[in-house]
Amino acid sequence: MDRKNKIWYKNAVFYELYVRAFFDSNNDGHGDLRGMTQKLDYLQDLGIDCLWIMPIYPSPLKDDGYDIADYYQILPEYGILDDFKALIDEVHAREMRLIVDLVLNHTSDQHPWFQAARSDKESPYRDYYVWSDTSYKYGDARIIFLDTETSNWTWDEVAGQYYWHRFYSSQPDLNYDNPRVQEEMIKVMQYWLDLGVDGFRADAVPYLFEREGTNCENLPETHAFIKRVRNFLDQNYPGRILLAEANQWPEDVRAYFGDGDEFHMGFHFPVMPRIFMALRKGDRTPIKSILDRTPEIPENCQWCTFLRNHDELTLEMVTEEEREWMWKEYAPDVRMRLNLGIRRRLAPLLDNDQRKIELAYSLLFTLPGSPIIYYGDEIGMGDDVELPDRNGVRTPMQWDSDINAGFSGTDASLLYSPIITHEQYNPQQVSVIKQISLSNSLYNRIRKMIQIRKGMHIFSRGSLEWVEAIPDALAAYWRKNDSEKVLVINNLSNTKQNVIIQVDEPFENIWVELLTERSYESKGGKMRVELEPFEYMWFKNLI
Repeated sequence: MDRKNKIWYKNAVFYELYVRAFFDSNNDGHGDLRGMTQKLDYLQDLGIDCLWIMPIYPSPLKDDGYDIADYYQILPEYGILDDFKALIDEVHAREMRLIVDLVLNHTSDQHPWFQAARSDKESPYRDYYVWSDTSYKYGDARIIFLDTETSNWTWDEVAGQYYWHRFYSSQPDLNYDNPRVQEEMIKVMQYWLDLGVDGFRADAVPYLFEREGTNCENLPETHAFIKRVRNFLDQNYPGRILLAEANQWPEDVRAYFGDGDEFHMGFHFPVMPRIFMALRKGDRTPIKSILDRTPEIPENCQWCTFLRNHDELTLEMVTEEEREWMWKEYAPDVRMRLNLGIRRRLAPLLDNDQRKIELAYSLLFTLPGSPIIYYGDEIGMGDDVELPDRNGVRTPMQWDSDINAGFSGTDASLLYSPIITHEQYNPQQVSVIKQISLSNSLYNRIRKMIQIRKGMHIFSRGSLEWVEAIPDALAAYWRKNDSEKVLVINNLSNTKQNVIIQVDEPFENIWVELLTERSYESKGGKMRVELEPFEYMWFKNLI
């Protein structure tokens, strides 16, 4: 692996992986680190550059591991530290990288720090958390989990005070005004970096500090701390990255890049629901509008884009009218809704229509940013709305049509989650082995797109220029850099589209469509293209 490439993340294709769901190596019903290690060849063959794994730390699992009880160990169901070290070695041996989730904002209420804090006002850990005698402080801060929490404060009988939490009441927020908390988190990062991780996806970063009279988000103190963390990485672990989970408008996330001295990467949350809006409306306007208002970022930074992930399809960064429309179109059954979002996987959202799913990936792979694939979406896995919370999109990976979809050899009753049984999405219909065997399967089409993308840095670093004066149903744009340019055309509609594109060259020219390798001719600076419903094309000039 090229450790000298400090901006590897700008060209990388990421893959989000839930260890519990991926592969069970010891037949206890839970996926584990050894199981993940055994499946690395699959991920390498798909073309993945970097794996992001959800929390693997000891936890009471009230929030699937995002409620951490020990930052320095491995959840026993997943294995032991030696298993993690072996995983890192095998990932790096395949020229891939691995980043881990780091929950900076809060711990579990079962963490020894919190237990010591609530038990003794004189404990040095008391000031690791945020306490109050009233529940009225910071009243301008919104409640994030409106469907489960009525306040950001919870009364603790043992402590005799309220404690502050931006998420579930079982996740008390850390007090970053305490320098010892800052030191503790840097120590945690150093520990995992020394084990070989290539960086961190930092969870819930806008909420680290609280100030009266503000909404307690995106505060200057947060940026000062992140700059400190980034400097620590640059000085001691060059080439390792920080990825910000900040579910904010793009102009607010821009601040988290600083002057190229805060986060290396940041999720572009608002572009995601607008891809779904554009597909349903057959109109590029939602995507174009959000990208037009997306500010430039420092040269050494990169957006992270995605279609789905382990959480609900969040609708925080849309208007109330748009949210109601999205619920009506994509979550007509109230069981499909959660918080301010939709708890469904990609394939069911897009009617299990491979044309639409491929089109969504065409947008993901060719718009600015580094793309992330959520495990199982590359084979078109379904979801289970009968399962509570977000569990319906975190079911076992379907490797084959054998027992338990090849995920585990144990009795089905011992699985952490049931296998999908829906007639369209069960393992007889959807599995890795079946998808690999079919030349035009979703998996093989995505694999082809990744191969093309990885061979052309223009998609990860080039500029974007929209093609104007064409039907709204077409999302067409140029990706350009100093040495080459690519024309991408996506037909967002369910009708055939004929279009003439101005390609600038005033003479006859040959263009190749990269996915099919078909040639097209332009004359007088114009090229005529016909696209079937939901078809997409990537053109490169040959002359």
